[in-house]
Amino acid sequence: MPAKFSDLESVIGSILSVALSFVGIASLVMLVIGGFQYFMAGADKEGTTRARLTITYALIGLILAISAWLILDLFALFFFTSNPFSTFSICLPGQTC
Repeated sequence: MPAKFSDLESVIGSILSVALSFVGIASLVMLVIGGFQYFMAGADKEGTTRARLTITYALIGLILAISAWLILDLFALFFFTSNPFSTFSICLPGQTC
């Protein structure tokens, strides 16, 4: 039985979902680590600077992961019949969900 395009959609969707989930979890873990570093730094200026950078980079990573997820969700909404990238859908005006 030959492969179908819908099979490729689901494989790519699964891979991207796992990758974006991993990035989101990793950025949340780094956010917690940065908070712990900030808490433990006390009056150490270098320690608080490192902790602030860790928290900043973790927030940037989280924002990028959420943005990538939303962009892929919108892309799939416009170009595919089914949405292989997420379990939620964005309903635009004039479209049925």
